Amino acid sequence: MPWFIRSKKNITTPTESKKDVKKGLWYKTPSGKIIETEELKANAYVSPEDDHHVQIGSQEYFDILFDEGKFTELDAKVESKDPLNWTDTKPYKDRLKEIKKKTGLTDSVRNATGKIHGRDITISCMDFKFIGGSLGSVMGEKIARAIDYSIKHKTPFVIISQSGGARMMEAAISLMQLAKVEAKLIHLADNNIPYITILTNPSFGGITASFGSIGDIIMAEPGALIGFAGPRVIKETIGRDLPEGFQTSEFLLEKGFVDMIVHRKKMKDKIKEVADMLMPIN
Repeated sequence: MPWFIRSKKNITTPTESKKDVKKGLWYKTPSGKIIETEELKANAYVSPEDDHHVQIGSQEYFDILFDEGKFTELDAKVESKDPLNWTDTKPYKDRLKEIKKKTGLTDSVRNATGKIHGRDITISCMDFKFIGGSLGSVMGEKIARAIDYSIKHKTPFVIISQSGGARMMEAAISLMQLAKVEAKLIHLADNNIPYITILTNPSFGGITASFGSIGDIIMAEPGALIGFAGPRVIKETIGRDLPEGFQTSEFLLEKGFVDMIVHRKKMKDKIKEVADMLMPIN
């Protein structure tokens, strides 16, 4: 009998019957502090000890931003396919089946409409957990449909970016979505509908180089990593050390790349403020 198993049940029960703490009840911050996940959720998923903005998905953003967490999801049944019959280490079709089952998502972006402080807003929010929030044909199509909805219903439009870039499994079809979305954004501007873009951690690749960076107002969360290529690739390419804080939202604010850094707990108020400024309600 192993030494750590008691033969008699007195003050301690046998080791094998000891219950483990359920996973997900605690969160460890970058500074090493441990906090309850319920406390983290109540604080808009921002670590109270070090103000670190934890990476979250579309559902969490919708819960935080929309009044009482109420919203209507748009285009929920639009799903990724395999237009090129792509195979790398595994078939793209199999990869899609696995990630859809694991995440419960149909693609890397979700559209929703609801009220923010009583004002109707339409939001397209990316999910990094779905193949790194990568841009594919479905993301382009869903964002285009959300823009059409905003034009039809005259609601300010918001994109929350969280992506590693284009989806290689869709090759040139993925890159075509950049032009598709930007063309739709021209229609949005022609109809005097404001476009707010919010860059979160991480925002990289073609999305940052295109529609993620051409909003009427460009916001970013504190400490978010934002760029085209990653710092390691850039450093190896130019053969030089990069400036301290390179590609952080604070560095980009200083260089004029973003208009403002907005704390997640204040994001809802700021979206309403900017929407009212750009599109006053008569």
